[in-house]
Amino acid sequence: MEYVLGIDVGTTSVKVILLSDQGRIEDEASRPHDLLSPHLGWAEERADVWWHNVTECVREIAGRDPERAKRIRCIGCSGMVPAIVLLDEQGKPIRNTIQQNDARASEQLHRLEQELDQDTLFALTGGKTNQQHVLPRLLWVKEQEPQVWEKTRTVMGSYDYIVYKLTGQMSLEINWAVESGSYDIRKREWLEKDLETFGLSSSLFPPVHLSMEPVGSTSGVETLLGIPDGIPVIAGSADHVASTLSAGITKPGDLLIKFGGAGDILYCVDEIRTNPKLFFDYHVVPEHYLINGCMAASGSLVKWFVKDIINEERPEIFRELDREAMKVPAGSQGLVILPYFLGEKTPVLDPEARGVMAGLTLSHTKAHIFRAILESVIYGFRHHIEILREMGYEPARIMATNGGAKSKFWCQIAADVLGQRITSYKNHPGSSLGAAFLAGMQAGLFKDWEDIQKCLPPSQVYEPDADNVKVYHKTYKIYRELYPKLQTVFHELNEI
Repeated sequence: MEYVLGIDVGTTSVKVILLSDQGRIEDEASRPHDLLSPHLGWAEERADVWWHNVTECVREIAGRDPERAKRIRCIGCSGMVPAIVLLDEQGKPIRNTIQQNDARASEQLHRLEQELDQDTLFALTGGKTNQQHVLPRLLWVKEQEPQVWEKTRTVMGSYDYIVYKLTGQMSLEINWAVESGSYDIRKREWLEKDLETFGLSSSLFPPVHLSMEPVGSTSGVETLLGIPDGIPVIAGSADHVASTLSAGITKPGDLLIKFGGAGDILYCVDEIRTNPKLFFDYHVVPEHYLINGCMAASGSLVKWFVKDIINEERPEIFRELDREAMKVPAGSQGLVILPYFLGEKTPVLDPEARGVMAGLTLSHTKAHIFRAILESVIYGFRHHIEILREMGYEPARIMATNGGAKSKFWCQIAADVLGQRITSYKNHPGSSLGAAFLAGMQAGLFKDWEDIQKCLPPSQVYEPDADNVKVYHKTYKIYRELYPKLQTVFHELNEI
């Protein structure tokens, strides 16, 4: 039997899995790390801690069966994107990383919004200047930490740093470049003029590789990791793209809904198409792409209601609320919620949007509110699907993953609101499986992208209930009417 390793650098932990050529996860290990916020709006981590955690996890897996470790044929990495790692001339991190959700560069962001032609930027990159882009955060370092900037020789991402530590070769995976906001997604080249305008150069960035392209081989780490030198390492993948692969999203028309702390929706196409209300990425499947979106609050909204509103900490409370909410009719008896409790990313792109409970009465109970919260997240997914339909796309298969997919009740609501069959993976291994399978394709352990199906955990299928579909058609219409009517109010409230 032969194996591949999948390494994922997540927000709160590193996870490593060992995948066999039979598609089975034979072993896994993880180590936690901290998200640091030394000032309001800052989000940082330590790249050296990521590497330490990787070495601990790989050594743990290798130590359990040294002979098995000798049969590892390739390594794939995934991670948060576009996190920023700044390296000096010796290839060492100069400061903490600056994470993709860091909000310190507001001044630079507003300046770029004014000085860059946003329509041209959208045409070239698939997006307009936003908080997640790399350029505003690099300008912040250049202006606020000149001593750091003076030492900076290389800029890369989270998983790119792990690839570098494994191989000694510096690289960028294409989706870091795509999500940087300074990369032409069709010509696959940096926007040199934009960078030069602000005193930056594309020489800061290592060569850009497609996900499955080999970057190098493990070098000088055999003693540290317990695995042989000479194992090929590929460029890897953005975490959300890797998790899309590991949910079986491989064909045009496949759609994934992720019930995480935030809500992600990713749709597979075989052409480069962009929309100002959505995001764009390269899929790891060659010549395939992902039109996608992210709702700021999904599972986090559920946790807020349970922890802060009804003051519950018991793990079983979620199952209890499911049972109570099942007794409430679809549509929550006229209660419709806007889930914009953290503002909203796609598709409204309004950080000042706010959460709303519309239609609340004294006859509504916590079960009604809980059900309406679950429904609101799926309304948000449906909003994204309507934009896809406006672009001429129709979901063929819909898969559901992450924490919320463990709830049969929530998955049934998804089938009813969306009016389509939902295939749910209750115990989905996430991005590390996608990274491992990608390595397996490169090593020849897997021959076809559909081989990912044999790597997947057991699934459950949910069919829409015709009566509930009719109810949700009406309540969804109300949901869509709320935001336009309240948009001005949200901005007034934000000023207060």
